[in-house]
Amino acid sequence: MEPLEHARATAPGTAGDPLVGRLLDGRYRILARVARGGMASVYEATDTRLDRTVAVKVMHPGLGDDQEFAQRFVREARAAARLNHPHVVGVYDQGDDTSDGTDTIFLVMEYVPGHTLRDVLRKEAPMPPARALALLEPVVSALAAAHRAGLVHRDVKPENVLIADEAHGGNVKVADFGLAKAVSADTQHTATGGVLIGTVSYLAPELVIDGRADARADVYAAGVVLYELLTGSKPHEGESPIQVAYRHVHHDVPMPSLVEPGIPDYVDALVARATSRDRDQRPADATVLLHHLHRVEQALRDGLDSDPELAADLLPRRAAPAPHEPASPDDTTPEPFDAGALALLTAVDPRDSGLVDDGSPDRTTALERHTAHPAGAPPREPAGGPVTEPMRTTAVPVATATSMLPARPSSTGPGPGRAPSRVAAVDTTERRRSVKGPLVLLLSLLLVAGVAGGAWWFGWERYTTTPGVLNLDEAAATAELEDSGLQAEAGEPAYSENVAAGLVIATDPEPGGKVLDGGTVTLTLSLGPERYDVPDLVGQTEDQAQDALAATNLAFGESKGRWSETVPEGQVIRTSPKAGTTLKPGASVDLVLSRGRKPIEVKDWTGESFDDASAALEKRGLQVSVTSEEYSDTVAEGDVITQNPPTATLFRGDTVSFVVSLGPELVEVPRVQAMGVDAATELLEGLGFVVETEESGTYLGLGYVASSDPGAGEEVRKGSTITLYLV
Repeated sequence: MEPLEHARATAPGTAGDPLVGRLLDGRYRILARVARGGMASVYEATDTRLDRTVAVKVMHPGLGDDQEFAQRFVREARAAARLNHPHVVGVYDQGDDTSDGTDTIFLVMEYVPGHTLRDVLRKEAPMPPARALALLEPVVSALAAAHRAGLVHRDVKPENVLIADEAHGGNVKVADFGLAKAVSADTQHTATGGVLIGTVSYLAPELVIDGRADARADVYAAGVVLYELLTGSKPHEGESPIQVAYRHVHHDVPMPSLVEPGIPDYVDALVARATSRDRDQRPADATVLLHHLHRVEQALRDGLDSDPELAADLLPRRAAPAPHEPASPDDTTPEPFDAGALALLTAVDPRDSGLVDDGSPDRTTALERHTAHPAGAPPREPAGGPVTEPMRTTAVPVATATSMLPARPSSTGPGPGRAPSRVAAVDTTERRRSVKGPLVLLLSLLLVAGVAGGAWWFGWERYTTTPGVLNLDEAAATAELEDSGLQAEAGEPAYSENVAAGLVIATDPEPGGKVLDGGTVTLTLSLGPERYDVPDLVGQTEDQAQDALAATNLAFGESKGRWSETVPEGQVIRTSPKAGTTLKPGASVDLVLSRGRKPIEVKDWTGESFDDASAALEKRGLQVSVTSEEYSDTVAEGDVITQNPPTATLFRGDTVSFVVSLGPELVEVPRVQAMGVDAATELLEGLGFVVETEESGTYLGLGYVASSDPGAGEEVRKGSTITLYLV
């Protein structure tokens, strides 16, 4: 129903979201919100029972306020869970958590790290037919499995197609089966004829008219997605959802080759077949569409620029004209719907439908559908004003009037074998002629003349023609109208991509239309191209930034996390495009959100070179200090004896302290020659040496030291052995 961007693994959590950190149903730990749509928010979560990452879709408060919706939600979730297909997002569980005193209805699904088909469209469309069909094939395959199981999706769109990243196989999966049906049913109480929930850019005409949905509605939506992949644009656009719905009902989806020349005729035909406004002309379900798609893929693999036979076989069949209606060479698709039916659509306040409206054209919309209007009352105009595009209508020829009069008899009297005439003879004498005839004729002529004169006056003479004042400024247009005996007034201005600001883009009545003599012509002045500046969102949370973008008619694109030493976690660091950039309405703005200060992992440098440790840590933004230098018999000079902290996660600017080795302590050997052996031993041991004695070559047994090794004056490590040679 809403863009399932839980496929994006890069989106950080949302600060301040009350669900983050909560344990739903005693099992699912909510980690971070990764997407928000019209119906629900999607969170990355951990299934604490099975220790796996899942996606949890939590319905917005208001949709689940009654038990009937909860029951419908459970039924649709169970139906979707029965779908076991490699291209369908798996449904693991559903529930209603009331631990905080409110109903939190949720759906637990397979977590698909990656992106959506909408992201691919933004980057690659328009794309070659082979690439477009390769992306669409798994989608149609998933729909075919659903249709065989008796399940209709009802909201096929790029946001509901997830594409895993390459590390996870790049598999394409379809999500959100059955949710449109559950929510549409939940809002039935708001209208006499029901509420239509869906994304208007992909709604089949029959869904708009009477809410009926079968497998062919999914086929239509898949055809619209294919058109969008091939051309990079939607087939029908409008200023309001109802105007888009109007175009789906009354206008065929154009051939993609009109936008992107070079697309083969059989690809055009496949799009036309899938998006036929007459659903009887579409493939019966996605299985049949998949068969046609494979035929087109084979033709592309064969390198065919054109295949008239395949194209003719795929094109929708021309409906036979009615007996009174000649076939039109310009109208290959029948008009299956009542032109006034769309006047029974009105927009539903999102607060009444439980939906969230952020201004995006690809989010869920609610349209109220009325079954009847007061007798004799004109149909209501679609929301947002009347749709000015003409509706195709069929003129019924008026039959030629004939007078069935009795035949005049050949004689005034009966003849042999002839029945008496039942027609009285006409008296042609002047005396018998009635004087009423001329009088009635005269009165009739006077009446006709009066009516004709009145019609001429009321229907034509008192009117004048509205002069053309388009592309004039207000002053020039006013002068032109006053010269024609008309008044001018300025109406509501409007944006225009083609007419400069301050010039007239439309008049009411339109140029050439009728207006009473001395009447008023309303001028619509151009505001110039509709543009909005990207607001300064630095320091705002993701929720606040999305709301600010929606308020300026800009769309939220995606969020990316970056480390920041100055911006707190969860707040906006910058936008792309940057603040102040002027964009068209609906343009996407991406957010760069702070992940907080970047952690720095510090290893234990004990026993390694202090110089190496100092260089590595300072390069990463840490401070280094030497608390002391000490002698060590085990640690080489210049190496680290101890480190504080030994191992830790620090941040830029934090300090790591070291004790650095001076190496082993050296002591000078004193002169002990001619000293008694006992005195010499005592002296050397007092200095920390180990003493050994040996007889010299001239040993006489006197007990005096003749020499030592090492000799006097040498510096050796404390604890070294000194050998005394006795005489």
